Amino acid sequence: MSAHNRSSRYGRFAGGPDPLAPPVDLAEALEAIAEEVMAGYSPRHALQEFLRRGGRNRDGLDDLAGRVQQRRRDLLGRHRLDGTLSEVRKLLDTAVLEERKQLVRDAMMDNTDRAFREMRLQNLPYSTAAAVNELSSYDWQSGAAREAYEQIKDLLGREVLDQRFAGMKQALENATEADRAAVSGMLQDLNNLLEKHRRGEDTDEDFQEFMAQHGQFFPENPQSVEELIDALAQRSAAAQRLLQSMSQEQRDELMRLSGQAFGSAQLMAQLDQLDSNLRALRPGEDWSGSERFDGQEGLGLGDGTGVLQDIAELDQLAEQLSQSYSGSRLDDLDLDALARQLGPDAAVSARTLAEIERAMQDGGYLRRDTDGGLRLSPQAMRRLGKSLLRDTATQLSGRQGRRDTRVAGAAGEQTGSSREWQFGDAEPWDVTRTITNAIRRTMADGGDPARGLRLGMGDIEVAETEARTQAAVALLADVSFSMAAEGRWVPMKRTALALHHLVSTRFRGDRLQLITFGRYAQAMDIGELTALPVVREQGTNLHHGLLLANRFFRRHPSMQPVLLVVTDGEPTAHLLADGESWFSWPPDPETIRVTVAELDRLGRAGVQATFFRLGGDPALERFVQRMARRIDGRVVAPDVGDLGAAVVGEYLRAHFHGPYDDTDWAS
Repeated sequence: MSAHNRSSRYGRFAGGPDPLAPPVDLAEALEAIAEEVMAGYSPRHALQEFLRRGGRNRDGLDDLAGRVQQRRRDLLGRHRLDGTLSEVRKLLDTAVLEERKQLVRDAMMDNTDRAFREMRLQNLPYSTAAAVNELSSYDWQSGAAREAYEQIKDLLGREVLDQRFAGMKQALENATEADRAAVSGMLQDLNNLLEKHRRGEDTDEDFQEFMAQHGQFFPENPQSVEELIDALAQRSAAAQRLLQSMSQEQRDELMRLSGQAFGSAQLMAQLDQLDSNLRALRPGEDWSGSERFDGQEGLGLGDGTGVLQDIAELDQLAEQLSQSYSGSRLDDLDLDALARQLGPDAAVSARTLAEIERAMQDGGYLRRDTDGGLRLSPQAMRRLGKSLLRDTATQLSGRQGRRDTRVAGAAGEQTGSSREWQFGDAEPWDVTRTITNAIRRTMADGGDPARGLRLGMGDIEVAETEARTQAAVALLADVSFSMAAEGRWVPMKRTALALHHLVSTRFRGDRLQLITFGRYAQAMDIGELTALPVVREQGTNLHHGLLLANRFFRRHPSMQPVLLVVTDGEPTAHLLADGESWFSWPPDPETIRVTVAELDRLGRAGVQATFFRLGGDPALERFVQRMARRIDGRVVAPDVGDLGAAVVGEYLRAHFHGPYDDTDWAS
């Protein structure tokens, strides 16, 4: 075939996950889970809540469960179960009408015989089933009437088979006697196979032989006798639930009509035997349930059984989506069933959620602690800290009055950037940039760099440095109950995480100590602070927090001490000599005295202190202003949403001794 005759057709990929789809983005999930964890929930609960809610552009489990329930309501509200009875009634009315017409037209018929026939037709029972049975021995004079009556038996036969074998109603339309004999033979062989299986006497060869002979009746293409039984039992149980969903009158009518199916009592005996075998082999199926249908669209026996199967499948999906059973995971979700019931988009959403769950648990973002619970891993903390720090940089970049003050000097740290040399600069050259500049200038002037280069003053670039000192930073975070009650708990943790990431990645020479203070103070790592639960305990023991900060600074005597205090209340507790905490509200004068005394010791050590006042309490405002004045510190009163930017900004100010570049440190 020539190249120009070749053609290709492209379409949506089918048959599983898209192999070209980008990997799932965990950033949104990680941030949402961390937010819940910082609010006091367990990581497992936080993960489950995110999966339930979904993402910004993705359905969650609750959305999918809602769609499942809506489809269930639609099925029940659209249909009613008298479809087969209505079809039989129409065919019966047609048969009787055609017969009466024929009796009127048949002038050669004996008047007595005609009168007898008309009387028999006139006095048919009101019950459809009784009327059909009454006419089973009637000698039809009209060919059209006889055909309509035979259609009743054919319809009933196809419907009762369609109840057990989906698609039989259509497959056996206009069936011949040979087709019906093939069905009867299949039923006999099927019952023999199931009875052998009940006794444990069947072999795989028995199943293969059965499928080779009768496989056309099973579009599900079962691969074993167990799969065959599963498919048949689910359908048969749905058929039983369909009957249970009917009124007693409807059930009685159908039971009486069933004897007319194909005009063969043997067929119903074989089907009864099949139901008995399936009940024995799969007793766990729902054989006795029922539903309330109240719609207007009539359903035949086969279609109604299919609807009951759909409802059973929807119920299973609802349970899977609830994730309420022990050991539940989204890998349990039947994605094929979800696609059948709600469409391929629902399956894609569920698959994505399962990938998120798998990636969070198996990809290193959640790990088990010594108690068997889950916690955010260091990898997750780093990724989250980077994201929070990026948000903080964005907030800081919007502030007014900031400028770039990176200073050249041999004592500074290289930033990784370079700039044009200026008179008086003493830092090392950036050789690569300098040579590159010379090459570009030579080529622009028409010269050939291969014949040699002459450096010009404008070619020279120097490695850029920052003037900074190493710092020992103590972040004191108020964890009294008021912080949680006033919505400051999570912003406080986000602030600590952003600062921790900045210090651990950009300013590795610094040392950071996180200290929480409530009734007592405690030094903790970032993981402990992130997972710290809210405790309904009174007390703001700043005194104890300052004691721990002083101890931390003494361990790093060569570093600049930086104290950052985040609080929303006056000190109401202090540490006694025996290690117990003394609480008093209003604040006890002794609490204020020992707190101020500890602050003075920090001031004498040259600490750079900043107090971050949250809320508008006038007493707190007066207290922190006095504290700051005692040690030449600062007071910042940020909005709670701006707390992270305020704390990081003060940390950077302590390093750069004034204005600083807003974004270089966040890259």
